[in-house]
Amino acid sequence: MPTPPRPTRSATRPAPVRRPGRRGRTGRRGRPAWGTRVATTLSVGVLAAGGLGHALVTGLDTGITRVDPFKDMKNRPQGGHGLNVLLVGTDERARITPEEKREFRLGGEPCHCTDTVMLVHLSEDRDRASVVSLPRDSYAEMPEHTDLTTGKAHHAHPVKLNAAYAEGGPGLTVRTVESMTGVKIDHYLEVDFTSFMRTVDAVGGVQICTTTPMKDAYTGLDLAAGPHDLDGGQALQYVRSRHVDGASDLGRMERQQKFLAALVDRVTSGGVLLNPVRFREVATTMLSSVRADQGFGTEQLLTLGKAMRGFTPASSEFASVPLGDTAFQVKGIGSTVKWDAAKAQKLFQSLRDDRPLAPTAPSPAPAPTPASAAKPVAAEAKEDEKGPRPVDVESEPSTVRVQVYNGTRTAGLGGRVDTALRQAGFDTTRNPRTHQTQNHTGTVVAYDPNWDRSARTLAAALPGATLKAVPDQGATLQVTVGTDYQGVTPVRARQPQPGPFDALRGDQVVCP
Repeated sequence: MPTPPRPTRSATRPAPVRRPGRRGRTGRRGRPAWGTRVATTLSVGVLAAGGLGHALVTGLDTGITRVDPFKDMKNRPQGGHGLNVLLVGTDERARITPEEKREFRLGGEPCHCTDTVMLVHLSEDRDRASVVSLPRDSYAEMPEHTDLTTGKAHHAHPVKLNAAYAEGGPGLTVRTVESMTGVKIDHYLEVDFTSFMRTVDAVGGVQICTTTPMKDAYTGLDLAAGPHDLDGGQALQYVRSRHVDGASDLGRMERQQKFLAALVDRVTSGGVLLNPVRFREVATTMLSSVRADQGFGTEQLLTLGKAMRGFTPASSEFASVPLGDTAFQVKGIGSTVKWDAAKAQKLFQSLRDDRPLAPTAPSPAPAPTPASAAKPVAAEAKEDEKGPRPVDVESEPSTVRVQVYNGTRTAGLGGRVDTALRQAGFDTTRNPRTHQTQNHTGTVVAYDPNWDRSARTLAAALPGATLKAVPDQGATLQVTVGTDYQGVTPVRARQPQPGPFDALRGDQVVCP
């Protein structure tokens, strides 16, 4: 059976080179496995993995610009269990090249405010990271302060959350968030557009899967349905887009969460942690434009890294603060997003108590073995008055890439199967081929073990098909149609169970 080239996934993969007009290329990843600049800084802790040694991280923090967001702070919340990091992304673009501004639609003047605000909680045992997105337009009560720009003293007054940075910088941002959440902030990290793009490129890009086409004329985002390998500039377009689904900032926060889960997946499975040279290269890139508090340095990187050596997307969970009114009008400010006070209090209490926000991950289904039958799974489909009910499967069919081979002497069978699978939602090549032998009685799905969830999804759509593991085959699954082919059974991806705070684990939002 012909074997397609394996997609680039190795630890030595070079950073993608951006070219004018380039768009993400489709691909597949099946490892178990959202804001923008936030993902950059969170990954630093993951990168400082145990086993690399103190020498490798010593001096990496020299590129960090230091700020003092905790200066003269009083009446702070009581500390809880675990570690809380306030991660903010600004729209600073002074170091963006003219070419990048044109290609990725980064023109205009920055507002010098926070474009993204997230609260990250690392559990006491460092086995879990909880990421809570705080909408930048959240209605907030600004504590009394002195405006950094005008020097004017202000009494407490209502604002949008992202204005705290413009009026009082990191310090006022921390004070405002602590006042709103009751969560004591232990560390402050801040990054910008440049840091974001350079970091994504340094880790070799990220893979994002979309179930519907995404196009935003404001950012230049243009993605077809399916999986895409995005470089830094394209990833920035993805996480900044607000005009693709009618959900504005709220939809953007969901995409930012998906991005962060994909970045964790790339870092933890792409060999960065195991290659000292690549580790230092990536970490240096990440830290080159970070602003952080004085207490965040080499020792903290090393401690976090050692504790999180087994970190995977399933170790992370993502939630947005519960909302009560998404169009709360405030005189002189306009439309704001008001939190649901009772539900938000419960969420932040869970962080203070070091409790998970998302349901516990179920035990993974066993990986399919060679020649394992798919018929019992497909048999779950039941007839109703409108035809067979779809079988629940693990992966969204549109994220499963399929190459069809006709293994029989029936002319045109490969084309019919390709069409049937495409109508069922699978991402077929639309180029069926004739297998080198035409005496296959059974239909076979050949797959790379790294894409076992995709394989089980495809096999469920082909009653009676058997699964054949082919190491290093790559992302594209291969179907060799046999004389036993009886049609395609409709399938649908199981919907994730978000739990009480609508939180999802990282492995529920990454590509299958």
